[in-house]
Amino acid sequence: MANLQKKSFWQQYGNLILILSGILIGALIGVVAPNFGTTIKPIGDIFLNLLFTIVVPLVFVSIASAVGGMANMKRLGKILGGTIGTFIFTGAIAGVCVLVWVNLFSPSAGTTIELVASEVGEAQTAGELLVSSLTVSDFSDLWDKSNMLPLIIFAILFGFCVSACGGEQSPMGKLLANLNDIIMKFVGIIMLVAPIGLGAYFANLVATYGPEIIGDYGRSMLVYYPLCALYGVIFFPLYAFLAGGRRGVAAMVKNILRPAVTAFATQSSAATIPVNKEACDSIGVPKDVSDLVLPMGCTMHMDGSVLSSITKIAFLYGVFGMDFSGAGTYGMAIVVAILSAFVLSGAPGGGLVGEMLIVSMFNFPAEAFPIIATLGFLFDPAATCLNASGDTIASMLVTRLVEGKEWLAKAAAAKKSRV
Repeated sequence: MANLQKKSFWQQYGNLILILSGILIGALIGVVAPNFGTTIKPIGDIFLNLLFTIVVPLVFVSIASAVGGMANMKRLGKILGGTIGTFIFTGAIAGVCVLVWVNLFSPSAGTTIELVASEVGEAQTAGELLVSSLTVSDFSDLWDKSNMLPLIIFAILFGFCVSACGGEQSPMGKLLANLNDIIMKFVGIIMLVAPIGLGAYFANLVATYGPEIIGDYGRSMLVYYPLCALYGVIFFPLYAFLAGGRRGVAAMVKNILRPAVTAFATQSSAATIPVNKEACDSIGVPKDVSDLVLPMGCTMHMDGSVLSSITKIAFLYGVFGMDFSGAGTYGMAIVVAILSAFVLSGAPGGGLVGEMLIVSMFNFPAEAFPIIATLGFLFDPAATCLNASGDTIASMLVTRLVEGKEWLAKAAAAKKSRV
């Protein structure tokens, strides 16, 4: 029985090693042969497109089946409330951390960037932004990956209706459960080619943005990337400890690398959902918790984006010769950062909406938009890495709130009894 429980080193880390190898080879190609790196971009695009085509049905089916199969509505309320509370809690901590960091290390010191006129577009009112973020005007628009938050709301309501009409024992409940199994099998097949797809995508990324990294934006990256690393090294273990003590930290360390690497390479929280689900299953997070927290997290849990947004704001303040200081400015920066993070979609480059929000709410000139957009693309890999891998840790925190402090021990005992 002990042999059945123990996995070999390759079984445990083989997929991660292959993915890391693919990314490193791709990065090397981007540096040594940038023309070839851009040539193989379609291979990476095909892989990402395969992931994106399955993300929307995955989000809908996992949430609808989780809510529809939950007979205990009190438990559902605790999961949803704990999820929102966890997202706001970690986002606020990220906001305070980045404010301290950018005051110690200015992201714009010594930077000279030529300002180019740009059309930012008409700013939305708060009401218009709320409507466009939470709803769509047509049913078909729900199935666009850029409308993840409306899809999540629709899936939760659909799940409530399934629960009211018989729950998991109803024909629709059984159909959703079967669809969930099929989708996860489909995801497993796609991930077999992840090392090749991510390698090709990363080769193009390095070939395209290599000159920007060593140019005028290099200073901001030298400020932002170490900040992300420190946040992950310090606060992720702290959150895991709050969730499950020392055992929680050990489980986090053992399972966090693959989601982090996948998120960094794809620059998409949505594309990382399948890998996060595997990590949550391995840790022992209940399925009804991960099925709700992970899809919601890919749109709403954005610690990396909060760090990114405030770094961008501080960068623009420096470029335009403004003083980034004062309680009012700091408070506004945190609010705007969390708000802009909440309106991000799960797709790469989805931060453009948040960047327009920053430019308009701080009354920066239109010329600031191309600057902040460029920063967004350069910051995106590290931001998404924190955003997506943090969803697994958020699932652990929510489980702690719902199941109690002994949830990890119970999960380990249940796993052992199944073996």
